Amino acid sequence: MSVKGIIGSTVEMIIKVVVLVFAASYIMRASTAAYDYGYRIFTEKPVSLGEGRTISVSVEEPVSAREVGEMLEERGLIRDANLFVIQELLSENHGKLQPGIYDLSTAMTAEEMMDVMAAKPSEEGEEETEEESQ
Repeated sequence: MSVKGIIGSTVEMIIKVVVLVFAASYIMRASTAAYDYGYRIFTEKPVSLGEGRTISVSVEEPVSAREVGEMLEERGLIRDANLFVIQELLSENHGKLQPGIYDLSTAMTAEEMMDVMAAKPSEEGEEETEEESQ
């Protein structure tokens, strides 16, 4: 084999190893990020612990989870609007968000916020009446 052939083979081998290392590194980072994101879907903590801040939010008709998520993220009630959309899709409140004005707290999880926004006003009044009568 000539010197040119040996150098060419060596350079080719180095390039293949570098590409393989970059590919493995990318796959590792992407899989770690995907796992973390998936984990957060079910275990996302509130923005603040304790009492938190109460913020009034107005949800207009038609209600879309993406619009609500973006609004909540802008107001500082959640960290990630895309995560909220996935959480809404997987929750029992999927498609049940109602228009209205809500007082939400930074100490609430996204699931708790969805529970508040999915409750019908008449149900809230009935619940209060039942609690008062007991």
